[in-house]
Amino acid sequence: MSEAVVVGAGPNGLAAAVTLARAGLRVHVFERNDTIGGGARTKELTLPGFLHDVCSAVHPMALASAFFRAFELERRIELRQPEISYGHPIDGGRAGLAYPDIERTVAELGVDGPAFRALMGPMSAHADAVSSFTGSALLRVPHHPITTVRFGLRVLEQGSPAWDARFEDVVAPAMISGVGAHAILPMPSPATAAAAFSLGAYAHARGWPIPVGGSQVIVDALAADLIDHGGTIVTNTEIRSIDELPPADLVMFDTTPRALVEIAGTRLPDRYRRSLRRFRYGNGVAKVDFALDAPVPWTNPGLRAAGTVHVGGTRAEIAAAERAISRGRHSDFPFVLASEPTIVDPSRAPEGRHVLWTYCHVPAGSTIDQTETVIRQIERFAPGFRDTILASASHTAMDMERYNPNYVAGDIAAGKATVRQLLARPTVSPTPWRTPARGIYLCSESTPPGPGVHGLAGWHAARTALRDRFGQTEGPDLGIGR
Repeated sequence: MSEAVVVGAGPNGLAAAVTLARAGLRVHVFERNDTIGGGARTKELTLPGFLHDVCSAVHPMALASAFFRAFELERRIELRQPEISYGHPIDGGRAGLAYPDIERTVAELGVDGPAFRALMGPMSAHADAVSSFTGSALLRVPHHPITTVRFGLRVLEQGSPAWDARFEDVVAPAMISGVGAHAILPMPSPATAAAAFSLGAYAHARGWPIPVGGSQVIVDALAADLIDHGGTIVTNTEIRSIDELPPADLVMFDTTPRALVEIAGTRLPDRYRRSLRRFRYGNGVAKVDFALDAPVPWTNPGLRAAGTVHVGGTRAEIAAAERAISRGRHSDFPFVLASEPTIVDPSRAPEGRHVLWTYCHVPAGSTIDQTETVIRQIERFAPGFRDTILASASHTAMDMERYNPNYVAGDIAAGKATVRQLLARPTVSPTPWRTPARGIYLCSESTPPGPGVHGLAGWHAARTALRDRFGQTEGPDLGIGR
């Protein structure tokens, strides 16, 4: 039986491992931490009985990812849909509310409803096509060229200084910018606009679901399937050299390009190593988790049904905050991403209590605790929030790197998600998961389609390896009971 080794047990590493095991290989996974999961772990971070997601919390790609659909994730775990995918508060008690039903969203946006529909409607109506285009390497012929062109035209508009031309009010453009800010880049830019339309399409088509029990259940489902198909997982084992690995036909790295160079060394050609060293990492996040004795008291009552809340104010305010971060400065009013999973999953906290997951954007390498900044920004739209806090746990950008070395200086995207680095992630190639070294592949967020809990990078890398090494042109069936 052919052997495969995977370094790193994050969602992408496990997706690669599952795919290879389903294809009949004996797979061994090595993880440096004492638990598996990478960006999808759940732990008691504040008080006993309060379960917090260590990195990712809400999963737009759980229903959109081609890998998770093939894996039938929705049948393996329970995903709950908040009534509102995301909300965006504005001063004065106003808020934009993104429902899975785009017409309901449009109806509440008033004068800018038609403009929002014109931008987001075709994307949400063809969310599967958007997912197909954005979920793989960009250097290939798109399967849905009309949707791809529509997507591109919207990106060019909303990624340019003309981004406000069609709007009269502040709520609708703030909603688009709030989603685009997930990219952690200055705006307007094509990269932030691309994030806005890809994630926004899912918000109105399938919603942004929350897994019951926490993000850990996603990786636990992957691990269980791997073990059921003969794979093994070894934790507390940091691989510093490829020579420490057992002999294998294939080696998959769920690591950054920087770590791949360090581990594989001269197994990789000099020119390729130089190109990997040119790969750039972005700014970071500082994360703050809260244990609460009551739900967040948002001024706008609609926000209390939103699984995700983008806290940053108007489009201009978000752009100013992201510009400050890009210049290496902390913002006094940063963009804060917040989620209160207990609104749909009360099992995360003792009865009547709640957990709140937040992060804000900070310059790369920040060591500054952002707890007070986050509290102040949330209080702006939820007066009395401070009084609900029972305990909090803070992780600076450098704490995030210590937790997961793939988050270089706090960059949870494992590489700056600029247009250039979406095309060259980490190198310009229609199959960027393949390295020039025979049998060695990169399968992390540093490869297409980039950041997010979707398993697609691992799936694409494994399928590429199966074609290269064994001539398998079709990937294995990943469904339950197969």
